Amino acid sequence: MTPLRAPRRDFWLTLGENLRIAVRALRANKMRTVLTIIGNVVAVMSVIAVVSIIDGVNTYVSEKVLDQGLRVIYIDKFGLITDEEEWRLAQRRRDLTLYEMEALEARMRLARRVVGQVQTSKSVRARGTELKNVRIYGTTEGYPDVGKYEMAEGRELDASDFERRRPVAVIGSEVAEKLFPYVDPVGQSLRVSGHDLRVVGILAARGNVLGQSQDNIVLIPMGQFTKMYGSRESLTILVSGQEDVSLDRLEDEARVVLRSARHVPLGKPDDFAISTAETYMALYQTLTSGIFAGTIGLVAISLVVGGIVIMNIMLVAVTERTREIGIRKAVGARRADLVSQFLSEAVVLALLGGVVGVLAGVSIALLIRAVTPLPATIQPWSVAISLAVASSVGLFFGVYPATRAAKLDPIVALRQE
Repeated sequence: MTPLRAPRRDFWLTLGENLRIAVRALRANKMRTVLTIIGNVVAVMSVIAVVSIIDGVNTYVSEKVLDQGLRVIYIDKFGLITDEEEWRLAQRRRDLTLYEMEALEARMRLARRVVGQVQTSKSVRARGTELKNVRIYGTTEGYPDVGKYEMAEGRELDASDFERRRPVAVIGSEVAEKLFPYVDPVGQSLRVSGHDLRVVGILAARGNVLGQSQDNIVLIPMGQFTKMYGSRESLTILVSGQEDVSLDRLEDEARVVLRSARHVPLGKPDDFAISTAETYMALYQTLTSGIFAGTIGLVAISLVVGGIVIMNIMLVAVTERTREIGIRKAVGARRADLVSQFLSEAVVLALLGGVVGVLAGVSIALLIRAVTPLPATIQPWSVAISLAVASSVGLFFGVYPATRAAKLDPIVALRQE
């Protein structure tokens, strides 16, 4: 057994000695060590930080978008437009009207509720204060239910408001706070596009989604909206499904009913678009994946630059320590021992940069989590891959200097001052 164990013990002893020499050499040139590892620090820090931020953004958007529209399909004229050709095709489609909404409401068996909405952005005034770019929604009955809006005060728009086209409004919490900071908004009037609307309710706060406030809105009856702005806008129809009905089945039924109502011939494409919150979420994740891929490319360049710096510094170290190499060879060191020594030094340099980069990346992620609503989390796989790649860079770019040191002639090396 002894002859088999001896080489393994020698290997570990040699590796330990090489690491001690590497650490001693790096400590002897602290400034040079710091400057050498900067490339790896930046690369690894970028990977950790970007992965954490993208993961946090995806989690945040998922919670906000999917939670607010998980059981709803959206039917409109345009849908999710991703290129110019789709835009041109969508522009040629006929507008969606109340007729289609009523057809869906009457014929769909899997729908729990069908509502319509049209939207514009206008200034809103009340008590001498003006609020610009407020989203004004003309809706049909049941919109807060389908849109998952909860009432904070007052009441929803009721059936008589819609039937009589009353000039009443339900306002978002942000509108209420800014226009009526010192009084109860319910019962007050606000002026929109030359029309006075009486506030009958306030929606509970929902916060922001993708930087857009969900509380800067005013809901009014569809008939009142038509009186104010005309009926030229294409309708957006929201359909919520019954319990245990998948969105795919709901979408299929809506498509059949709508094609029939709009007399779309068999074999012709839909002249409307159906989407869900998951549709938009999938597009968003595709975009963030593209950002991540681009970042990886920049990180790769940074790693190559860092590796080249490590190689150059190691070549300088070989030149400076030529006499030391000669002495080691004179007392019996083999080529493999010298290769191992300088490779260890290169790997330690690269790994040191990786560790510092991980600490910096984790700090950035924690800072973002502390000062923003993004739940940025550290992914263990990103740390492991970053450290593995950083070590590999040191190993790859350390081969040439190590081989050059091993090939030095001991006599020539000992003559070197």
